[in-house]
Amino acid sequence: MREIKYVEAVNEALMEEMENDTGVFIIGEEVSCAGGAFRATEGLFEKFGPERVRDAPISESGFTGLAVGAAMAGLRPVAEIMYLDFITTAMDQVINQAAKVSFMSGNRIKAPLVIRAPYGIGTREAAQHSQSLEAWFAHTPGLKVVMPSTPYDAKGLLKTSIRDDSPVIFLENRILYFKKGPVPREEYLIPLGQADIKRRGKDITVVALSNMVPKALEAAGMLSEEIEMEVIDPRTLVPLDIETIAGSLKKTGRLLVLHEAPERCGFGAEIVRQVSEQAFDYLDAPPKVLGGLNVPIPFSPVLEDACVPSAEDVADAVKKIIPR
Repeated sequence: MREIKYVEAVNEALMEEMENDTGVFIIGEEVSCAGGAFRATEGLFEKFGPERVRDAPISESGFTGLAVGAAMAGLRPVAEIMYLDFITTAMDQVINQAAKVSFMSGNRIKAPLVIRAPYGIGTREAAQHSQSLEAWFAHTPGLKVVMPSTPYDAKGLLKTSIRDDSPVIFLENRILYFKKGPVPREEYLIPLGQADIKRRGKDITVVALSNMVPKALEAAGMLSEEIEMEVIDPRTLVPLDIETIAGSLKKTGRLLVLHEAPERCGFGAEIVRQVSEQAFDYLDAPPKVLGGLNVPIPFSPVLEDACVPSAEDVADAVKKIIPR
């Protein structure tokens, strides 16, 4: 099977869905001729023209509101937020409008909208460009939240998200953008709410979000001679495939959740809550969360790296959970 970059997989998903449905259009800053800040929309303007690939001014509240209204009117907009951090200026449009319109209209009005947003830690862009805000959106009823970790997952999940009738927050980790992985040429979809077991093991279940997946796999390799880690990528936070996680715990009895977002009130706490309610009898040890520090991300490379878990940190956390 061919291998392509994560960002190329995103581009292919957009291309295919725009070919399949004339109601799909893209709006955001520099998405037309420039191809987006990270080249995710490269070539789309030339193929589909200015009506369907629309550059927007530096006004996230304005073009996000436009996208919400277009979705309510029957189109399927894909809004690109250049950095996830910038969505804070459009939270009314996302939280109070897109997320609630179906409920408040008795399901007569839908908002089939995808908001794509690059995010992540490790690109040396300081506190206003490096936040992981997935828990904000997962906390909001009415939104679906997707966090792919591989090119294969990014393409299949983005195509499904564009076809979904609910607003979807689609989070793309910048560190993963230029990493390659196998992606088939034929069309495929990945259902929302279906986790993927990236590595099988019997000693501990490690649930990793986004860029923590490769770190978890690296740690699993480091510990392979003494501990067998089962690594699960939820892929979507809302809906969450708690059944796959519980099934793994029935075998391993131990849980570690990984994310780069700060530990305090991070999504790891929600996974632990659901496990405690639905799979408590499978646990042989208290579940743990390993996340980022509760600080704004500094610009200094050394300090930035210290703010998020490394593969070595994951390996150390696993060894503390496994009895010796």
